[in-house]
Amino acid sequence: MVVTKKVDIYTRKINYYDTDQMGIVHHSNYIRYMEEARIHMMDVENIGLDFVESRGLVIPVLSVESKFIKPAHFGEDIEIHTKFTKFNGMKFAFEYEMYNPETKELLNTGSSSHAIVKADLTPISLKRKHPDFYEKLVELYERDKDE
Repeated sequence: MVVTKKVDIYTRKINYYDTDQMGIVHHSNYIRYMEEARIHMMDVENIGLDFVESRGLVIPVLSVESKFIKPAHFGEDIEIHTKFTKFNGMKFAFEYEMYNPETKELLNTGSSSHAIVKADLTPISLKRKHPDFYEKLVELYERDKDE
């Protein structure tokens, strides 16, 4: 995976509870890190969960993928590079690259895709019902798609 679009960078410290008996980050936590980074990016772009939920919408995960390259350990920082990669009016996606900021080593790559639906999980025409949100997503996607 090559990062070519505008990237949001989110950094967090690895906590003891993130690790397994071997002292490395448990594989399930990389999915949590992706969520933290995605929420951070959405907040930075002024389309955070408060913005989404105030419109009676939710963004459930449709798929998630994670590839482990090198382990992260307790006490280290992890730097997550997040980019907005797809938007078709009803679904959007992100890609993630996780690095050790000291060594610059790539630790993990991943992706997630999401639907935009009403709180009762029924489909919605975002463009028609919430044009402000639709336009923000279009702008984000268009801004970054050619970089």
